[in-house]
Amino acid sequence: MLRAEAAVPVRMRRVAIVAPEQALRESLVRIAESGCVEVDLAGDGGPEVRGPAATRLQRLRAESAQPVLCGAPPDLDVLEREGRADLLAGEAQLEERVGSAVRHGEVAALAGWCPETEVGATAARIAGAGGALVPLRAPRGVDPPTLLAGADTASPAYTATPVRRSFTPLVTTYGTVPYADLDPTMAAGIIYVVMFGLMFGDAGHGLLLVALALLLRAGRPRRLTALRPLWPFVAGAGLAATVAGVAYGEFFGPTGVLPVLWLEPLEEPMLLLAVAVGLGAVLLGGAYAAGIVNRWREGGPASALYATTGIAGAALYLGLAVGAGYVWLGQVAYGVLGAVIAVVGLALAGTGLYARTAGGPGGAVQTGIQLFDAVVRIGSNVVSFARLAAFGLTHAALGAIVWDGTTALAGRGPVGVVAALLVFLIGNAVAFSLEALVAGVQALRLEFYELFSRLFEGEGRPFRPWHLPVQYVSGPDAAGPPAPEETVRSGPARKESS
Repeated sequence: MLRAEAAVPVRMRRVAIVAPEQALRESLVRIAESGCVEVDLAGDGGPEVRGPAATRLQRLRAESAQPVLCGAPPDLDVLEREGRADLLAGEAQLEERVGSAVRHGEVAALAGWCPETEVGATAARIAGAGGALVPLRAPRGVDPPTLLAGADTASPAYTATPVRRSFTPLVTTYGTVPYADLDPTMAAGIIYVVMFGLMFGDAGHGLLLVALALLLRAGRPRRLTALRPLWPFVAGAGLAATVAGVAYGEFFGPTGVLPVLWLEPLEEPMLLLAVAVGLGAVLLGGAYAAGIVNRWREGGPASALYATTGIAGAALYLGLAVGAGYVWLGQVAYGVLGAVIAVVGLALAGTGLYARTAGGPGGAVQTGIQLFDAVVRIGSNVVSFARLAAFGLTHAALGAIVWDGTTALAGRGPVGVVAALLVFLIGNAVAFSLEALVAGVQALRLEFYELFSRLFEGEGRPFRPWHLPVQYVSGPDAAGPPAPEETVRSGPARKESS
């Protein structure tokens, strides 16, 4: 396993694929089969030149065919007659890379990126074809592509724990983590399920989510098989909701099955609100800490010092938080200390923002507006976490309405009991579906807008290794159409990005 719990993206190495002209094809076939190298393609902006395979593929009008590579050079005319668009598509991709190679005499070379831990194995793989994988220095001003451990990749070398793999879509949905930044996958997943649990706090509903996760793990229902890798994420959300439900004393509503261990949301809403805002303040502080690390790794100490998502922004946030202590406790010392820290943060942030403008009075006005926005955004972001309490109260209120309706009908004879059972089942089904959707969306919103916006200032480029299944034909005519005894090695092909 490739550093599955690392706090940074997978380390990349710049490499060159070098091979004699006669060994280039087989070397590239082995590169495609391994699925570990992103190969640079020529991009000179000139007119597109189609190779023989691409021309035949166009005549078949099957450019969208899933590409497969032939292990040996095929007869393109035979492939066209047989309608083998998949093999022609694979050959077209191979032609594109062969055409991108730089040649010196009888030797051809292509540059690309490969995970550091895979360089040795990939080099040994193509050495058998007569090629070589040569490590290079990374070019100045060019960031390597980003690969998060647990992301969807072709090679089994990148697999991670099921939990980490299920959390990865939280990050990749927001964008590609810059290569220099921290990988927030595990922290983001844990924070998400905790926030979801606070809003979806019902032990009965939480256990239903756990049961759904176990069904996904078993591959049921079959039409949701594609969601199977997400089962730990769903189970984590269900467990968090169950724990919160136990704390609230909620089990399919206030049924009395569980005692209240902490608070009843509808009876103590202000305490729940204070906890939600306090949790948000702590999470924002953590986001600023991670932002400082990211700005330092991206641009050095100056970038970390002056950025509104770095030390300057963290100082402004801390100053406002200490000032809030004065409002809460009435201690003048808190107000003075908070004001001093906030002014320092404003001065640092203003210096960094002004340096990005054209200068002069216009730059000063622009800087002032941006500083005002930064202050307002901090306040609004802290208050935004009140939705953890608001939607927790909504869930509890829906549960109470369903339970009150159930108990009111249950005492009206046999017909009332049947009606009560229907109200209980249908009401909980509606509450479960509606609140699961709302809590899921709101937790995602808090992560993206309040937390991730402080972690990332830019976006990286995803690692896209060239990976195609390779078809080896055993028979007297390896260059002809596939025979019944053909074998296909490696996993499903990855679609090429345009």
